[in-house]
Amino acid sequence: MDVHELDRILLASAAVLLVAILAVRLSTKVGLPSLLVYLGLGVLLGDSGPGGIPFNDAQLAHALGFAALVIILIDGGLTTRWNEVRPVMPLGVTLATLGVAVSVTVVACVAHYGLGLDWQLAVLIGAVTSPTDAAAVFSVLRRVPIRPRLRGALEAESGLNDAPTVLLVTLVSTGAVTEKGPWYFFGLVVYELVAGALIGFLVGWVSVGLLRRVALGSAGLYPLAIVSLAVLSYAGASVLAHASGFAAVYITSLVLGRAELPHRMTTRSFVDGFAWLAQIGLFVMLGLLATPSRIRLSDIGIALLIGLAATVVARFAAVWVSATPFRIPWREQTFLAWAGLRGAVPIVLATIPLAEGVPQAHRIFDVVFVLVVLFTLLQGPSLPWLARRLGVLDSDAAHEVDVDVAPLERLRADMLQLRVPSKSRLAGVEIGELRLPAGVSVSLVIRDERAFVPGPRTVLRAGDDILVVAPSPLREPTLRRFRAVSRAGRLAGWFGERGREQS
Repeated sequence: MDVHELDRILLASAAVLLVAILAVRLSTKVGLPSLLVYLGLGVLLGDSGPGGIPFNDAQLAHALGFAALVIILIDGGLTTRWNEVRPVMPLGVTLATLGVAVSVTVVACVAHYGLGLDWQLAVLIGAVTSPTDAAAVFSVLRRVPIRPRLRGALEAESGLNDAPTVLLVTLVSTGAVTEKGPWYFFGLVVYELVAGALIGFLVGWVSVGLLRRVALGSAGLYPLAIVSLAVLSYAGASVLAHASGFAAVYITSLVLGRAELPHRMTTRSFVDGFAWLAQIGLFVMLGLLATPSRIRLSDIGIALLIGLAATVVARFAAVWVSATPFRIPWREQTFLAWAGLRGAVPIVLATIPLAEGVPQAHRIFDVVFVLVVLFTLLQGPSLPWLARRLGVLDSDAAHEVDVDVAPLERLRADMLQLRVPSKSRLAGVEIGELRLPAGVSVSLVIRDERAFVPGPRTVLRAGDDILVVAPSPLREPTLRRFRAVSRAGRLAGWFGERGREQS
């Protein structure tokens, strides 16, 4: 590759990226999921469209798809709130294992008995259509303010269900399930999930201690360090322990996101942009890999039948079996079932049989591609309406406080930067009424692009930025107090993030 060819590649890449970024704005306005825009862009650039770029390397698509999913899971783990995920983690794990098993069984039976496919193809279709997609769940649900336990369960499920489905698709594609039996698969899934989660927790715990003790030379190094540590967790679990790298990277990111590390907002902004880049690249690449001219009318019919079986029958059955023991009300079960969004993950999984040379693998890919397009178009825009109809919206979502943290090494303290949301009950509260822990100081208020030192009688307003200096041991109580007042006003309980005393 010479310099001129590299320049042309950079020009084309920058143009595609800019178009994709502008498409986010357009898709938000018209209510169209952005992943469909990116897939369409890839199709237009491919050899079936005016772009004419040939791309049919399934193994490369498989590898790049997994790399993109790692970045997306890092972003999801860092931005998921541990206090929401922890109470529903058992439900999330159940949905990611038992729920996936129920869904695969139902779809495989429909494909075998209803469509006459052999069991290998039927199980492959069931496996690739069963997992929810982390990118779709994280991006859509962050814009729909649903109850925390629903959001936590869906995010935990989407972060963990890649591991068993990747393993199942790989073993079925290579014929290992037939040779070694279902009990071998069951034991392998348990080992990979447990070992991956333990490695992820260990790497996250060590990383938090390291980052808290080492002051890096620049704020921009913290995001790079955190992403590198999370990728190290994925690679270490996969290469050294032959465990689930997806489970490891998600748990590591959860631990790092919970730790309130220095320059948290800077890190989140960097990783969010990186995850957008991964999503755009992933969907455009999968669009390039698709060949619309190869899709037959019968493939569309199969996609509709399998999609209905997976979305309406299998998903609702999986949620009912998984959520009923946890006494989840039917309204919440209904939303959990319909919000099981499928995005890039099924298409990425469909590249595994392509790479392994499974007979009719191209047909599986085409059917899954059509299914994802049709049902994403159906499910994504309907979620806000359904959440309102079922009454599962979170009334406290508008009161949440954004916090950034910067270390003050010599004082052994942290400087917290908070913004007062538009509907927060912090607005109208005097500084003295915050009743912050002794030793914590509100140092500066930034209002209407003007900074001033507040006094005890200074009244906070919506949109204010507040700089607070807190000794490191008092950082968490200070954050809990701000969250409590933001949700419940000046009379909020001391330790309740939701405005009440918690034991």
